[in-house]
Amino acid sequence: MSQQRLKIEVAKAALKYVEPGMTLGVGTGSTVNAFIDELGSSGLELTGAVSSSDETTERLKAIGVSVLDLNHTGDLALYIDGADEVDSHRRMIKGGGGALTREKIIAAASRRFICIVDESKCVGVLGEFPLPIEVIPMARALVARKLIGMGGSVSLREGFQTDNGNLILDVRGLDLVDPVRMETQVNQIPGVVTCGLFALRGADQVLVATEQGVELR
Repeated sequence: MSQQRLKIEVAKAALKYVEPGMTLGVGTGSTVNAFIDELGSSGLELTGAVSSSDETTERLKAIGVSVLDLNHTGDLALYIDGADEVDSHRRMIKGGGGALTREKIIAAASRRFICIVDESKCVGVLGEFPLPIEVIPMARALVARKLIGMGGSVSLREGFQTDNGNLILDVRGLDLVDPVRMETQVNQIPGVVTCGLFALRGADQVLVATEQGVELR
């Protein structure tokens, strides 16, 4: 089964958790795009959605879903998003698409976070995928030096600006055996908006598309 087919299968499985009339949190990425496509053809009527990126906003509007401001919705019942890596404790690295800050905000505002991935994203220990860190532009060099001091190898995501007007540093080599500790430590560096570790608030459930079907983990 192709990776795209796996994405479609897990997107279909996620629809079972969406109830008519919900205000739904929606993430960003190729698996979420498959979910939005399935949502559009499902006939489910939502009150609206809170989007984690400009790209997702445009896709939701294209299928007729109203995109709402989180400031006006209160807490959300459900958030659907993918991940670049996820471990057996449902902790993740996210931000390959650069939407990590808004994704983290929506996750914090949601009572239930369901992560949808194919099995290639499941790992024993986080860290093979480079850790994205959103930074204020004036702090780029300062943050990079701090991360190098922590053992990281840092590269600027060239030609990329987040929807918030900031930069992304992609970092390899950090010790992520204790991702909660590392998330806290990185987020305390002045100039860091947030990092792509979702360990303090991981997923509540993970739907994993495999060749044998979709598994709930």
